[in-house]
Amino acid sequence: MTTGYFMSASPSTRFRLNHCAHVLATGGVIACPTEAVWGLSCDPWNATAVQRVLSLKRREPEKGLILVAASEDQLAFLLDDLPDTLRRKLTMSWPGSNTWLVPHHGRVPPLIHGRFSSVAVRVSGHPEVRALCARFGAPLVSTSANPAGVPAPKSLGAVRRYFGDALDAVLPGPLGGAARPSTIRDVFDDSLVRV
Repeated sequence: MTTGYFMSASPSTRFRLNHCAHVLATGGVIACPTEAVWGLSCDPWNATAVQRVLSLKRREPEKGLILVAASEDQLAFLLDDLPDTLRRKLTMSWPGSNTWLVPHHGRVPPLIHGRFSSVAVRVSGHPEVRALCARFGAPLVSTSANPAGVPAPKSLGAVRRYFGDALDAVLPGPLGGAARPSTIRDVFDDSLVRV
């Protein structure tokens, strides 16, 4: 789907996706629409970029961050250890605004998992986000584009008010139409971490 979306997109959309993927690959931080709110994204394996996201948000590193992907294949390095019943549960919930906590087994950087033995992952239901992850070739950080203590932005104007020119690029587009940010559940017992 992500390749089909990219190929069927307008030339200007393809240009923006390519530009944002390049910015991410060179350590940049971007804003992009997600299922419900505007988010910040960066390369999760670039510690400098992740630290910039945390600083922009005034977020404590211990809290960890969400990884968003174009497909389950991009998350296979985390999901392949799960029992088939749990893996099917994830498959049935994606793509969409369902984020799951899965064991990371030390396979993601500490700034991503924070103080936890699990990491939050999602295959996005937002076509531009999925296309961006596909162009980048790996999962990306996805976190709401707001400093701590203020509402998550529903418009690009709000993102610009929060961060001014501190971001390296913006992937324009509409929000996905979800009423609220993704739910976060533990894959083992379905307990809700965020509604």
